[in-house]
Amino acid sequence: MTIPALLLWGTAGTAALMFILWLIHFPMRNAAIVDFGWAAGLALLGGFYAIFAGGLPLRAALIGGMSVVWGLRLAFHLLFDRIVGHPEEGRYQELRREWKTNLGAKFLAFYLFQGLLDVALSAPFLLAARNPAPELSSVEIAAAVLWLAAVFGETLADRQLAAFKARPGTKGRTCQDGLWRYSRHPNYFFEWLIWVAFALFAVTSPYGYIGLISPVLILYFLMRVTGIPATEAQALRSRGDQYREYQRTTSAFIPWFPKA
Repeated sequence: MTIPALLLWGTAGTAALMFILWLIHFPMRNAAIVDFGWAAGLALLGGFYAIFAGGLPLRAALIGGMSVVWGLRLAFHLLFDRIVGHPEEGRYQELRREWKTNLGAKFLAFYLFQGLLDVALSAPFLLAARNPAPELSSVEIAAAVLWLAAVFGETLADRQLAAFKARPGTKGRTCQDGLWRYSRHPNYFFEWLIWVAFALFAVTSPYGYIGLISPVLILYFLMRVTGIPATEAQALRSRGDQYREYQRTTSAFIPWFPKA
């Protein structure tokens, strides 16, 4: 299958997924289901490219497995930890307050944009899955090891936060257990490392340098748009001075020793 055909089918698939989730969000009254769709859409694209891109089967299976395992783990973590049975996240409530009118149409555009973002971010999956080189390179092997370490780190951060929230008396308090003592957003840091691993895996493929756009975009969104700014704005609204002190003493992104 040609690259234009792969991109066309990938775009159609993610658009269909996001449209279905947009319909579902009305009876749920929870727009955060788009986060599940974002991660699931990337898993869908990774698996699709692995099957149809036409590169070395071993390499395609490896990049496909990495993208599907990561995407589905994140998708279902978000679905059950933050969406199903939970009130709508504060950042989506804030969007409702800002947009005020025509919320259905505005959320549809938002959902479809997330699908298009998936297609752009999945460039490393496509490039690696099309690579016909007969052997895995040392860079690809190193990238797979980095991916494994980053997935472990993200999973550990998620579990530490979930364990903190499950303890009595922690409602309204800030988690500073484990990795959260050294970074205010260790889950975001390891998420970004996963994308660095994807880009490194693809960089030895033909036109593989294009895949470097993915970790750059992810870093931009985490640091400037929907990641840290939105999450911390909500934390300040709900926890106030306690969270301001956490901001003062703890690294925002890269894990590091807290300030005195």
